Amino acid sequence: MDQALVFRQLFDADSSTYTYLLADPVTQAAVLIDPVFEQHGRDRALIEELGLTLLVTLDTHCHADHVTGAWLMQQAVGSKIAISGRYGDMVKGADYLLDHGDTVTFGRRTLEVRATPGHTDGCITYVLDDHSMAFTGDCLLIRGAGRCDFQQGDAKRMYASITEQIFSLPADCTIWPAHDYSGRTSSTVAEEKAHNPRIGGQADETDFVGYMENLGLPHPKKIDIALPANCVCGQPEDGKMPTVADWGPVRLTYGGVKEIDPQWVAENLSSVHVLDVRGPDEFNAELGHIREAQLVPLSQLEDRMAEISAQQPVVAVCKSGRRSALATAMLKKHGHPDAASLRGGMLGWNDAHLPVARD
Repeated sequence: MDQALVFRQLFDADSSTYTYLLADPVTQAAVLIDPVFEQHGRDRALIEELGLTLLVTLDTHCHADHVTGAWLMQQAVGSKIAISGRYGDMVKGADYLLDHGDTVTFGRRTLEVRATPGHTDGCITYVLDDHSMAFTGDCLLIRGAGRCDFQQGDAKRMYASITEQIFSLPADCTIWPAHDYSGRTSSTVAEEKAHNPRIGGQADETDFVGYMENLGLPHPKKIDIALPANCVCGQPEDGKMPTVADWGPVRLTYGGVKEIDPQWVAENLSSVHVLDVRGPDEFNAELGHIREAQLVPLSQLEDRMAEISAQQPVVAVCKSGRRSALATAMLKKHGHPDAASLRGGMLGWNDAHLPVARD
């Protein structure tokens, strides 16, 4: 893998989908391949924590097993949406309709677009500029290949796509698929040429088509929801962004912590219950504390849960936001789901020049 590249492989357990983040570390321009609707908060948090600018989301095809997060990311950070133009009028809302031979540029790097139909008419494989990585969607999987029995699937076309467009890449090119159901993360062109039970070894077109046409797989369980949603790039029917919490602008970090910004808390103190989980010696020290905050040191929180108000959302506070993150997990466990950690803690509160109290 090219070291001059920011690269992350992300996983959605429900649909066994891989999402890929690639960025140029110099310009910090990024692309996101096959985002999942339910993982939008995670993906957005990672992009922001790494200081990247997301230019475009790239779907390898119109998925039948999950809803894309393309529209959500467009609304959140202004990124463009790209998908194959071969779906015609079937897909609406995309900014770029891609086809074979196109390139996607992010900073100093590019992805080459290779049309690889067979699973669907509009399947695309994205190949990194130095041919070290190929993102094959549902066309070529690790020791497998995407099914061809719905959405204009065609095993003969898939055979040609794999042998002509993917197997023509260098032997050491890493294959990054859209799914894996056995915990495998990647493969190589050489491995799949040699060992793929559907198309590897001495298999010819007749072998491959015969295999694919007799898989006998069940109907995709989410297709009736996923396909219509993906035809509008993942935009919900109500056209609204989902929220992490309905009581305030809570954000989810890449580490899974619910956080809320100091400025909002300062402006809405009467609507939340502030819980300071620092030690008593810190409460009135240099950083001070938030007016009317309840002091319950983290070491005592488990035993003093009954003292925490259940009438308002709880904002947990510490020095930097680390102890308060653990406090929110403890609060949720004990029946306080409306809890968030103060982003940056009292350090962030003071940096924002918000009022502090000392008893």
